[in-house]
Amino acid sequence: MPLSEHEQRLFEQIERSLAEDPKFASAVRASDPRFHARRRLLVAAGVIIAGLALLVYGAVIKTPPLAVAGFVVMLASAAFAVQSHRRAQSPDLHVVGGTTSRRRPRGGRSGRRRSILDRMEDRWRQRPEGHR
Repeated sequence: MPLSEHEQRLFEQIERSLAEDPKFASAVRASDPRFHARRRLLVAAGVIIAGLALLVYGAVIKTPPLAVAGFVVMLASAAFAVQSHRRAQSPDLHVVGGTTSRRRPRGGRSGRRRSILDRMEDRWRQRPEGHR
């Protein structure tokens, strides 16, 4: 539903006044889930680089346990980064004051195939009444 001209002017005035308030802007930015997801990705990238450095250092001084530890750190950090990226792309993620999205049913992803029992049950319900 579109806003009237008066409502749009009021909305723009409120936006301008809020944009001028640095304390409010930092509070909103701190509560923005995308900000946190971006920060987690940057931290994960830093830890991946540290793990790579540990891996190379362990290989140079010929200490396999240190090199393996570096690889494990890299692997765990990469998994954390992928998880953070997926969370950031989630349709349920919204900014404070934004609109909420519809949640998917708990049954699983919408693209997942239904089980054979679910399909058989649907067929049973849709069968003609004369075949009972």
